[in-house]
Amino acid sequence: MNRVKGKTAIVFGGGQTPGEAIGNGRATCIVLAREGAHVVVVDRVLSSAEETVRLIREANGQAEAVQVDQTIGEQVNTVIADLHKRLGRIDIVHNNIGASLALGDAVATDIEETALDKSFAVNFKSAWLTSKAVIPIMQAQGGGSIVNISSIAAIQAYPLLGYKATKAAMIAMTENMAAANAKHGIRINTILPGLMHTSMAIEARVAAGWQREAVIEDRNRRVPLRGKMGTAWDVANAALFLHSDEAAFITGASLVVDGGETIAHGH
Repeated sequence: MNRVKGKTAIVFGGGQTPGEAIGNGRATCIVLAREGAHVVVVDRVLSSAEETVRLIREANGQAEAVQVDQTIGEQVNTVIADLHKRLGRIDIVHNNIGASLALGDAVATDIEETALDKSFAVNFKSAWLTSKAVIPIMQAQGGGSIVNISSIAAIQAYPLLGYKATKAAMIAMTENMAAANAKHGIRINTILPGLMHTSMAIEARVAAGWQREAVIEDRNRRVPLRGKMGTAWDVANAALFLHSDEAAFITGASLVVDGGETIAHGH
């Protein structure tokens, strides 16, 4: 349908956690490329970004891979400046990286200070750094779209402090930046995924000692819509909509993609 045809898109976290299920970032890269965007796949693991690029090019899409640690401001600033100089425009920025258990997340009385610092850097500061770098470019060109990936953990009784607090902060940051930049034609929105069958979600719990099938069964049981988790394609399609001109009058929104979990089980 070419909904983002001719646009340049930078997807941070466009590789993925190793595992059998496709991740949100990789799926979003593939969908944006399928719909006509030139996609820059950014990941701290270059081989993972290159695998995403391979899948896109096999489907005749346009993509390139870049290695960046999104929690380091100097690296973020450099890649944004270099891509802008080379591509001429930056129409779409997608902030996908995030983690919980893998960072040592825990309840408030147990989490270590270093783990909380990591949670802040990965789940919040990273999206702020990219937005800070790209907003002046989007202001000068007269518009753009930024989508941040939060989580329904931000609005539910999620037990682990680091993930919940930083994903809630991401929503507040999105609203703040959206209000400040609406006059420039920049749209900034966030997606709140629910229980998704992605490698990040499943493999971290398996690594923590849980049985894979038990993890999947428990997560499926908690989803009202058909009793089954969503997939990365559900998040990717929501992102495509928000980045496309079909969402031209939407900014500062928090789009819940959770199969009805929050309405069934409460906030």
